[in-house]
Amino acid sequence: MSTHDSGEYGKGSGQRPNEGDRQQPDASKGYEATDVRVSGVVVFLVALSIFAGVTALLAYGVGKVLNARMASEDGAPSKWARTVDVRPLGNMPDNPEMQNKMAELTQQFPTPRLQTDDGNQDVADLHSREDLLLDNYSWADPSQGKVRIPIERAMELLAQRGLPVALAVEQTPLMTGDKKPVIAVPLTNGFARTGYELDQAAAVARGRTEERR
Repeated sequence: MSTHDSGEYGKGSGQRPNEGDRQQPDASKGYEATDVRVSGVVVFLVALSIFAGVTALLAYGVGKVLNARMASEDGAPSKWARTVDVRPLGNMPDNPEMQNKMAELTQQFPTPRLQTDDGNQDVADLHSREDLLLDNYSWADPSQGKVRIPIERAMELLAQRGLPVALAVEQTPLMTGDKKPVIAVPLTNGFARTGYELDQAAAVARGRTEERR
C-alpha cells in the first residue's frame, strides 16, 4: 500500500488533494500580493505583432497579384489607355448655346414624361377642359353645322321638349336561360372633384375674399 503524502498534488498516486489540504491565499493585506506574470504579456504582444505582420504581408501580396492581373488585361500604357489627372483643367466655363440646346431637348422629350406632382395637375387640367366643353358653346362639326351647347341649356331644352322617342326595334326571342337586360338610370352622375382641385378652389376663394377686404 502506497505511503505517499496525499497533500502534495501531482506526486504519489496522482489523486487531487482535499479542499481542506489546499493552501488558502492570504487575505489579511486586502489586496493581491503576487505580481503579474510578465512573460505572459510578452508572449501575447509578440504573437499579436507576428499576426499583424503576416496579415500585412498577405494583403500586400494579394494587392500585387490583383494589380498585375488588371495590368495584363488592360495592356501596355498608350495614349488611349492611361490615367489622366483632370484637376489642373478646372471647371468648364458656362456655354449659353449648350444650355439652350439642353433646354430644347428637355422640352421636346417624348412622352411619357416624369410626373412631378403625382398627376394632380393633369387631372385638374382634364377637368378644366371638360368644364369648357360642358359650360360653353363650341363647334362639334362645322361642315354639318353641329354645335355643342352648354349642359344647363341642354337640360332646359330637354325639360321643354322631352326625351326623343326611339323607333321600335324588333326583338328576337330570348334564348333559354337569357334575361332581358335592365338599365339603371342615370348611368353616371359626373365626376367628383379631387382633393387637389378642392384645395385650389379654396385658395382662390380665400384670395378673392382678401381682395374684397
